Amino acid sequence: MSCPETPREPACAPRPPAPSDPLPALSAGVRAAQAPARGRGRGKTAALVAAGAAVAVAAAAGVAVWTGALAPTPAARGAAPLVSAALRGRAPPAPPGPPPERVTLTVDDEDTAPATLDEQRRRLFGAMRRELALSDEAMRRVEEIFAASPVLGQGNPALTRHPMSRSECRRIRALSGVAPAREPACAAPGMVPLFDPTRGQTRESASVCIDQLEFPNIPCEYPVVHVRAREAALLCRAIGKRICDAHEWEGACAGALREPDVEYEWERPRDEASWHHNLLREKVWSYGPEKNHALCGTGSSRTPGCPGGGWDRCGSNTYPAGAFPACRSSLGVFDLHGNVAEHMSLPILPGELARRGDRGFTEMKGSWFAFSSMDVHADDCRWRAPDWHGTRLMSKSSHANYHLGFRCCKDVEPP
Repeated sequence: MSCPETPREPACAPRPPAPSDPLPALSAGVRAAQAPARGRGRGKTAALVAAGAAVAVAAAAGVAVWTGALAPTPAARGAAPLVSAALRGRAPPAPPGPPPERVTLTVDDEDTAPATLDEQRRRLFGAMRRELALSDEAMRRVEEIFAASPVLGQGNPALTRHPMSRSECRRIRALSGVAPAREPACAAPGMVPLFDPTRGQTRESASVCIDQLEFPNIPCEYPVVHVRAREAALLCRAIGKRICDAHEWEGACAGALREPDVEYEWERPRDEASWHHNLLREKVWSYGPEKNHALCGTGSSRTPGCPGGGWDRCGSNTYPAGAFPACRSSLGVFDLHGNVAEHMSLPILPGELARRGDRGFTEMKGSWFAFSSMDVHADDCRWRAPDWHGTRLMSKSSHANYHLGFRCCKDVEPP
């Protein structure tokens, strides 16, 4: 799995980390309180000001302050009469109570990176059972598909360095008021209907739904990668869904699902049809009419030395799914730019539409997590990729890579 990401591999260097935040102002006051006095009056005043600043900040933060807990510095001893004078006439303070219990901060268990692929998979399967309410039979099929691959998962644990934790993703989503969709027509959590509002259609008349997030479609879970197109189609079927067609992904992104006869030129060869489609397409991104990588999960970096692919050389440095609330289409679908590129099915003939079986060809949609520094192809909603690593969808040699995932669709009956 060392195929290049594109026919022309660009230079890509990880971006330097952001500079550290400045030291808090309290640090200077504490240093002043501990410094030896240079004059009798100035030493007492400096100690009083520093002590007052420290007490004020500590009180504002809800921290108890005890006197006499540490041996006072000479400046602090000299300031004692000033403090006494300032407090003269007030009621004596209550004696201090026992010190608070010592609290040990622990890392969120879900933020601890698994050491092995097996451990990573066990955690993923547990999340799928818990969040997706899958049957035992569905989970058995899912686990069998994973077990047949030596690399299928959320990235090589030895190399992958996620730029954001699950807990930070949950915090962002909570502050933004983002929650998974609960659409009765889709009969599955985290799916939204696809339709064309420009033709008067509504969600109630939709005949297909799509996952809001990349597989496994769990908020703040890392996407599954190193997945072949064949495995993606099988995993969707295992949980009662199917792989999406290219035009369904494009419609979910652009905010309007068009009919297949409009989106495909059945009489043309693939390369000619894709060229013609791209020439006439409207250019729009899921978040609006202007390209803005900063709104989506494109700011991660590629593993140094990654040659363009391979389990042993490239970490899947993805973000948690749904961590960018602004990276959302008008139909409610997230991460259609950035994070992972996605396997889709491209039908060449009407009988190859995914709703009629997994008979199409492989198609890659969207950009991935390092696109802010390696913008190697267009990633607007209706752009259709050239025939990269092209095979039949269900070919056992279909492509997989460290930045490539997928999401599922589901056919529904409109009322």
